[in-house]
Amino acid sequence: MTRFLPGILAMAAIVAASNVLVQFTVGDWLTWGAFTYPVAFLVTDVMNRVYGARAARQVVLAGFVAGIACSLVAAGLQATTLRIALASGTAFLVAQMADVVVFDALRGGRWWRAPLASTLVGSALDTALFFGIAFSAALPTDANTGWANEAVPLIGQGPVTALWVSLALADWLVKLCLALLALVPFRMIVRNLLRGRAEC
Repeated sequence: MTRFLPGILAMAAIVAASNVLVQFTVGDWLTWGAFTYPVAFLVTDVMNRVYGARAARQVVLAGFVAGIACSLVAAGLQATTLRIALASGTAFLVAQMADVVVFDALRGGRWWRAPLASTLVGSALDTALFFGIAFSAALPTDANTGWANEAVPLIGQGPVTALWVSLALADWLVKLCLALLALVPFRMIVRNLLRGRAEC
């Protein structure tokens, strides 16, 4: 289990950082969490490729428990922040476990197919679950509207919609871009880890 410790620590840091950073917007329609959370897919996929699906699931679960514990401590028992932590935790678990399953199913293909497909599926699930839960109190039918329900043009250009919908779409688009960019470090890290295991 100690060989998985770097992955577990990385997962915990990603969950905790993303829970904090998702509360702060970049410009009008993006949160800082959109840039940190996708790194979790890289960690999961590296663990899956090098150690297998079972190890990847263990890293996801252990990292989740540590990360959500840090998030709850940081939340200070505020209802809004606790809802965001719950949304993040639920989305994280479902998306990462889906990533493990898809990656494992595509393991035998070209080196880039499994990490790319699994990350795209996981990212879509994560975005839908996180924003649906985190901002459910600010959905258009809710009488208690907040900043997330403010009407804005979709990603600054499209039809007018709730701010949280624009945030969700921008978040998903960033995840798609980062899924492509993550293929380079994925390939490099996996090669180094596999080479290190072969030399042992």
